[in-house]
Amino acid sequence: MNSKAASFSIFIFAFSIVLGAFGAHSLSKVASLKMYNAFETAVRYQIYIALFTLVISVGAQFFTFRLKPYLLGLWGGLLLFSGSIYGLVIFHLLGLKASFLGPITPIGGLVMIVSAVFFGIKVLKSRTS
Repeated sequence: MNSKAASFSIFIFAFSIVLGAFGAHSLSKVASLKMYNAFETAVRYQIYIALFTLVISVGAQFFTFRLKPYLLGLWGGLLLFSGSIYGLVIFHLLGLKASFLGPITPIGGLVMIVSAVFFGIKVLKSRTS
């Protein structure tokens, strides 16, 4: 097991629960439906990545390759994806423009996808060799 990665994944998971509770109990009262739904999407993907990276880090002994690049890619993509959405919602609530954050969201999603695909390819290659 990679305990540092597992711990970090658990922290990301716990933080997503905090953000989800904030969204459900506070944000839903002040944000538009569009912003609330965007926030929920960011929280949902944060939970997905937290669980995925937790599983990978707990099962680290089953992999014959370094996990760090894939974990960093997933976490970096999450930061860009969910972080930009959180920023958009916060700026919107403050009445400020944050259009510069909009293009960051799909880049973060792409980084997560590429990291997951390359991880899957690496797993397949390591199992067949």
